[in-house]
Amino acid sequence: MSAHSAPTLHVAHPGPVTVSIMLATVMQVLDTTIANVALPNMQGSLGAAQDSITWVLTSYIVAAAIATPLTGWAADRLGRRRLFLIAVAGFTIASMLCGLAGSLVEMVAFRLVQGVFGAALVPLSQSVLLDINPKERHGSAMAMWGAGIMVGPIAGPTLGGWLTDTLDWRWCFYINLPVGILAFLGILLFLPESDRRVRRFDAFGFVALAVGIGALQMMLDRGELLDWFGSTEILIETALALCGFWVFAVHTATATAVGKVPFIDPAMLRDRNLLTGLGLIFMVGIILLATMALLPPLLQHLLGYPTVTTGLLLAPRGVGTMVSMILVGRLVRHIDPRLLILSGLSLTAGSLWWMTGFSLTMDRWPIVWSGVVQGLGLGLVFVPLSTVTFGTLAPQLRTDAASLFSLMRNIGSSIGISLVSTLLSQYTQVNHAELAAHVTPFNPAVEMALGAAPAQAGLEAMAMLNGVVTQQAAMIAYLNDFKLMMFIALAMMPLLLLVRRPPKAAAPPADAAAME
Repeated sequence: MSAHSAPTLHVAHPGPVTVSIMLATVMQVLDTTIANVALPNMQGSLGAAQDSITWVLTSYIVAAAIATPLTGWAADRLGRRRLFLIAVAGFTIASMLCGLAGSLVEMVAFRLVQGVFGAALVPLSQSVLLDINPKERHGSAMAMWGAGIMVGPIAGPTLGGWLTDTLDWRWCFYINLPVGILAFLGILLFLPESDRRVRRFDAFGFVALAVGIGALQMMLDRGELLDWFGSTEILIETALALCGFWVFAVHTATATAVGKVPFIDPAMLRDRNLLTGLGLIFMVGIILLATMALLPPLLQHLLGYPTVTTGLLLAPRGVGTMVSMILVGRLVRHIDPRLLILSGLSLTAGSLWWMTGFSLTMDRWPIVWSGVVQGLGLGLVFVPLSTVTFGTLAPQLRTDAASLFSLMRNIGSSIGISLVSTLLSQYTQVNHAELAAHVTPFNPAVEMALGAAPAQAGLEAMAMLNGVVTQQAAMIAYLNDFKLMMFIALAMMPLLLLVRRPPKAAAPPADAAAME
């Protein structure tokens, strides 16, 4: 293999390394969503109130978000292998403690620890996969990494529901033990240690960033519960988020001028592909998890599908994603990644437009096929986007950049879920009021639906009519959310004009290719 395309980190056995780090990644990503469906069971077992059990999710999300930017600095000081081992071991032990928790306080504390240790796993796995593969195989590596990242939102709720119904909610955490042990042993045996470099810790910059990220995540997670800006808590968290990000931005921009080393190297943000990629993955995050947050309640509450059937109907979306990633991992070597991203965004927007035509009387096939198309589209976006984002970046900056990449995806997902949930509630109320305005004694359709004049209809008939109005209002609200997601997908397309095509790596010689 030519020197130009040689991997940055040489490993004797890349296969076991890849399997080990992907096991760790899938374990962490699954835990982001696997516990969601078990919350009602946890609430009864831990004796928690309805408004306090959500801290099981909030604590994990906030801790992971704050700790993610630390990954680059910690990898430089400790070495990536050592940090990987610490993160896997800490995450696995914290998972076991979550399963053993006997009270809400214990559960929240252990979830905080789990979030802190798990934060490094995704950016570390991405940077290691890029470093152990030559440049011409970065597309295939990112396809594998992206497939692991997509497993969580797709399989997490279904797996969590099955474990809770079949065994117990505690098995949502116990299942991490064998996976964590295998990942730990694989990394210990096959991943060589990377070079360390002395790097001062910018405590002021990290605290400012942590305050901004933590306050933003708290605001997004608790906003709908507390009626958003009608709550003093939300106002305080918003102010803290704005101040934290503002202080961090000013500090980062001015630290170099006064001889200090900022927490995030400003030189990294001067890379146009990285900066554009961060914006695009933020918007992908909005679409990815927001759509997944909308579909299960739509299928279960409005269309009446049971939990198992809902999981089966959402599975083709994952199949489409996997197929797309396998194909695009090969195509990205020969086709301009920007064209692949554009094709993926077009498919994603098309599927969301298809979903704006859903109705209460449709069968299951529109759900299945729109999911397949959307999965194909997201797969076409995710892999080339990861490739072009890091394609022009210096290798020593990859771990820092990967942590920012994961952070922006997670923040986008949090904003997307909060946005669609809030708009769903508001749209439902507005639509109900508009539809109810037509339910008058003078509307012949009302009398036809009731079988009698409204004044003569009983309370049961009127309650049934109100239920139908509420159901229709909610369905329209879901369609409005799908339309918003479609516009976000379309708005991403012009940003591709800012992306430069990464330079092609030299093809491996025939003898090296044959050995592969």
